Amino acid sequence: MKNKEHFKFSTGVIAYPVFFVLAIWLVFWFEVRFGYNFSKYGVYPQTLKGLRGVLLSPFIHGNIKHIYHNTVPLFVLSTALFYFYRHIAWKVLFWGVLLSGFLTWCIGRPSFHIGASGLIYVLVSFTFFKGVFAKHYRLIALSLLVIFLYGSMIWYTLPIEQGISWEGHMAGLITGLVFAFIFRKEIAKPKKYVWEQENYNEENDPFLKHFDENGNFIESVEPEIEVEKEQIHINYHFTEENPERD
Repeated sequence: MKNKEHFKFSTGVIAYPVFFVLAIWLVFWFEVRFGYNFSKYGVYPQTLKGLRGVLLSPFIHGNIKHIYHNTVPLFVLSTALFYFYRHIAWKVLFWGVLLSGFLTWCIGRPSFHIGASGLIYVLVSFTFFKGVFAKHYRLIALSLLVIFLYGSMIWYTLPIEQGISWEGHMAGLITGLVFAFIFRKEIAKPKKYVWEQENYNEENDPFLKHFDENGNFIESVEPEIEVEKEQIHINYHFTEENPERD
């Protein structure tokens, strides 16, 4: 698969992230408009009923501040995912929600865990570690950008603030790292130059032929080819305009 096929803009690069953001805002609007509270549908660890939150919790948020802080990272990171990793984007999203939610269910405190933060941590972790492992200059640049924008989020994988599901964040971080190893072969490969190929032979390299064994430049002059010119002989014959006849 060619590298250029991995970095191709399409309508889905923007449309899918917009759809995700609209979905979580629509659920939040429904709660506010009709007075519902969907928090009970979040992940409640180590209970059979709490397993439904594995799928539902990313769409549920506690207040306007909660959903606001998740909107921008979700849009930016999912857009990057569909542009740089479009061939595996849906796999990362779907299995990322399931695995991070299940890990939260396994290690979380006895409380309702809600919000798209777990998925956001999956995307942060995946894009960072995958760019490092891939050794592709575009993906490495993406990794550095992610660290610059969201590197401080690593602190929220620790129990430093009351009311924040650090277990969900930790589960997302671990899931993204696991995906970086699982999807190792389904990403763009760095371009190999001629001298990096297995069948490369220095003696046949036209560029290296301009240097001697000490690295000195050799100016090669093409030998002049002498072309033997044919001599052309022109003979003129004159005749009288009105020749006299005997």
